[in-house]
Amino acid sequence: MGTKTTKALNLLSSIGIKYRLHEHEALATVETALKYWINWDGIACKNLFLRNKKGNRHFLVVLEHDTDFSLKLLKKRIENQHFSFASEQRLEKHLGLSPGSVSPIGLLNDKENNVELIMDINLEKAKKLLFHPNENTATIEISFEDLIKLLAYTNHTIRWVNFAELEDFKD
Repeated sequence: MGTKTTKALNLLSSIGIKYRLHEHEALATVETALKYWINWDGIACKNLFLRNKKGNRHFLVVLEHDTDFSLKLLKKRIENQHFSFASEQRLEKHLGLSPGSVSPIGLLNDKENNVELIMDINLEKAKKLLFHPNENTATIEISFEDLIKLLAYTNHTIRWVNFAELEDFKD
């Protein structure tokens, strides 16, 4: 287990968040993780770190792993923002993470609340969610209630988006 994971898990425990840990090989993409997720309890999430065109706003987008996602469609739903994927440097600066390890657990590192959290409304129904604990060599199962507790601790709020409804915006 890596240093970032150990630090994140210690902090989660210290604030009363329960989790179940699964260690595994590095999983950089949803596709490589699918073979593991079928055996675990929870909704597997796709996590995307985005920025606006000016680069003065950053967004963590969390949705179910098999949900279709389009920057163009998200733009129509979120304040007509022009989104692009943020660089590795921005990811490290704002969340202290490397590519393939993005998850809401990284918000523990966003002390200045520079990252806005956008989540698919359908995740609100999940009993448990699956996230990397700041490194992609482990996955944790965490309850939705404990995710809310984590966000309260980090002082982040959720902007809910129904990604299924975004399909209605297609041309």
